[in-house]
Amino acid sequence: MYIQIELTDTFGGESNYSWVKRYRLEYKPGETSRALMRRVKGAVGWSGIRCRVSNCGYMIDIRPAGAALVAFVTWEE
Repeated sequence: MYIQIELTDTFGGESNYSWVKRYRLEYKPGETSRALMRRVKGAVGWSGIRCRVSNCGYMIDIRPAGAALVAFVTWEE
């Protein structure tokens, strides 16, 4: 199982997709959600940056403070 990350810009608070970067991480069974967020933030270069995280069940939305960016995290097999 893998974690798919899509990083893109926002315009007016909504995802814009004028550019997109995609990342893929291997899922670690038993990993806490906090540890997962640390790995995702490290992959996109946001380590140490405060972010707002929204869990929608099938997707996680991560938005760094003070930046017009968003990362969407989904799971795939």
